[in-house]
Amino acid sequence: MSIVQVVAVITAKPGQRDALLELARGNLAAVHAEAGCIEYAPSIDAEGWGSFQTPYGPDTFVFLEKWESADHLKAHAAAPHMKAYGEKAKDLIASRVIHILSAA
Repeated sequence: MSIVQVVAVITAKPGQRDALLELARGNLAAVHAEAGCIEYAPSIDAEGWGSFQTPYGPDTFVFLEKWESADHLKAHAAAPHMKAYGEKAKDLIASRVIHILSAA
């Protein structure tokens, strides 16, 4: 199988992005230790790019992920620490959009 890339766009309820990011960062070590995790990192809008950029906005962050295979990504989604994170985060999230990509 080939590498699977994920762009997960997470929008917090207004004013809750920092609290949600804190929960997400608290889960990073467990995710990085998962089999098949190549990259898993939250990102926010870079500043100073003007009209060159289309910002996500102050309540949104994006997880950029790479996994060795679809099976690794599926295991990640079902991992106990992800379920625990989801339970803690659910009241802070306004929306979540997951894009799963493969190389073109």
